[in-house]
Amino acid sequence: MKQTEGMTLIVKTVTRVSVWLIVLYGIYIIMHGHLSPGGGFAGGVIIALALLNVMLAYGGNFVKRWVNIGFLHDIESSSAAIFLAMGILGMAMGGGFLANFISKGQLFHLLSAGTIPILNIIISAKVSMGLFVVVWALSIFHLDKGGK
Repeated sequence: MKQTEGMTLIVKTVTRVSVWLIVLYGIYIIMHGHLSPGGGFAGGVIIALALLNVMLAYGGNFVKRWVNIGFLHDIESSSAAIFLAMGILGMAMGGGFLANFISKGQLFHLLSAGTIPILNIIISAKVSMGLFVVVWALSIFHLDKGGK
């Protein structure tokens, strides 16, 4: 019997179900980072780990076919430029770099932090895509074999 790439059918099935719950939890951490502990970095790491879970369960070749790595790299690169643009926009609106230029809203509500949730989303894109692309690249490059 020929063994396919990746782990067993049980691991793949559990991954297929659980990866969406992990992504949802990462989004929750990102969106509530200004109200509770967490934020862009922590949520980005959780989302990257969900993608890495798929890579471990299904194998690197599946991820290579399933995900456009170049697109993920573009998201990671452009998020840095968007973060910089948000900082410059804060300066242009009369404050300092990354100054809040959006209304703060009502205290203890989801839209109560001005630019912080937007910056959390940008940071989470940078962290999640950056971590996943780095680990994916390391997984396909074998030092002992001189590269792939």
